[in-house]
Amino acid sequence: MLRYLVPLAVFLAMAVFLAMGLSRDPRAVPSAMIDKPAPAIGLPLLQAPGERLEVQSMCGKVWLLNVWASWCAPCREELPVLREVAQRHGVPLYGLNYKDKPEDARAWLARHGNPYQASASDVDGRVGIEYGVYGVPETFVIDGAGRIRYRQLGLITPEIWRTRLQPMIEALQ
Repeated sequence: MLRYLVPLAVFLAMAVFLAMGLSRDPRAVPSAMIDKPAPAIGLPLLQAPGERLEVQSMCGKVWLLNVWASWCAPCREELPVLREVAQRHGVPLYGLNYKDKPEDARAWLARHGNPYQASASDVDGRVGIEYGVYGVPETFVIDGAGRIRYRQLGLITPEIWRTRLQPMIEALQ
């Protein structure tokens, strides 16, 4: 009898852990950066390489940092939502062009439209690493004190904007 109970107990324990894993949202990857100060960017701007994107200059306002690349198909897919966020909702939107050639990024923005107030060029991915970027697209909500309040893995859909980002931004303003 005991020889059947041990395998049964092991099986039930594995089934419980499997059920717990399957019930979790795979996009809900925790970020150690939540409620921490946004790392400095200080990278050259794509459209004005002589200027730099500085986090300190955005203190006092809630803003979004969208990590994108010209080689990223979902980045193009989220562009209409980003344009609406920037234009209709008046949320300052800045880009971090991640591991991309600046000339490819500029051509991509010219071809598909530029929703960003400014976009910095992170050619080697150093700043992306400081933000804990897993891939593109990712978007960070940064409050007026310069702290990261939310991180969206993957593209922003109209539903994600309406249910997650917009309420958070409105609460922070």
